[in-house]
Amino acid sequence: MLAALLFLQAATSTDGMKALEEGRYEAAAQSFRQATASDPADYAAHFNLALAYSFLEKDTDAIAEYRKVLELKPGLYEAELNQGILLLRQKRPADAIPLLEAAVAQKPKEFRPRYYLAESQSAGGKLPEAVESYRAALELDGKSAGAQLGMGRALARQEKLAEAAPYFRAAAQLDAAFHDSLLELAALYEKAGQKPEAVALYRQFSDNPAAQEHLGALLLDSKQYPEAVPVLEEAYTKSPTEANRVALAIAYVFTEQPEKAGPLLEKAVAEEPANFDLRIMYAHALRDRKQYQQAAQQFSAALKLKPDAAHTWDELGSVLYLAEDSQAALAAFERAHQLGENTSGNWFLRAIILDKAHQLKPALEAYRQFLALSENRNPDQEWQARQRVRILERELERK
Repeated sequence: MLAALLFLQAATSTDGMKALEEGRYEAAAQSFRQATASDPADYAAHFNLALAYSFLEKDTDAIAEYRKVLELKPGLYEAELNQGILLLRQKRPADAIPLLEAAVAQKPKEFRPRYYLAESQSAGGKLPEAVESYRAALELDGKSAGAQLGMGRALARQEKLAEAAPYFRAAAQLDAAFHDSLLELAALYEKAGQKPEAVALYRQFSDNPAAQEHLGALLLDSKQYPEAVPVLEEAYTKSPTEANRVALAIAYVFTEQPEKAGPLLEKAVAEEPANFDLRIMYAHALRDRKQYQQAAQQFSAALKLKPDAAHTWDELGSVLYLAEDSQAALAAFERAHQLGENTSGNWFLRAIILDKAHQLKPALEAYRQFLALSENRNPDQEWQARQRVRILERELERK
């Protein structure tokens, strides 16, 4: 921003001008302070003192000096422009706008007052006015990446993303320093629900771990699990954060790679033992690897965090059944039922356990409950249940 400030040649204080040109701003300020003390009406000395202050980042002092300049020399273009730029830098756009409007009125064919007026209008929330000012600035200098980006942002803030996008892209193309503006555009696409467009932009930042992490998360959210895996693997290699670890584990789970998901989830659970969702995910990975006892341990640990999670009791019962811990499985199924989990699978497994334990009446009731709930959705199990119902009914009639 300081590069845009205008110099004003002064007839006095040659030492001050030399110091300014050589970048010795403290010496320049000292010289121009002496000049203004000798002649308080020397507006050029005040102007260059303001310039020295601005380079020293003493913006308050610089603004006061520019104000003095405009008192001595009303309408001085260079002072209006410079003071407007500094007020914008001080986040005072409302104060900057009148000065920059005056500068534009004096030199309507100059790019800089148009551009900084647009920036001030945008910062002050005057977005339609900012768009018109950016448009005028771009007519004067279409290769300004800053003006292109400013225009894009002003349009985006008015929810005109389709119009805004080409300006973001133009800024990135014009100046490599503005390439990251495409990440801003990607975030805008994501917010607008235009995930394919966001994904395409994030793919351009293969060396940016944060962008790749976000890309992986978007692919997961879009259920593009196979595509997410290599992205998240690379992101995790470059930045092994907890978020990357969990995201990669999820991708492995949904691509049926529990052997890869397990170790990642084990680390994640160790770091966040009170995270219910992580424990459930880890339990699922262990179950898919047929490590039923370990899966049961994770479901049990999760239930200590949320004792009323009915479905989790049902899942615990299922892995306990697979681990051949029948009594514990029955207890888990019963607890799930008490909490409102009334699924056909719950009753079918309960029936099998009770049947094997020769508890005929409870087994018969469980089979009947299963058949009432299944409603032709599990034909093989229903056929088995009907056969066992007939056999159990005959056995009970004999007694």
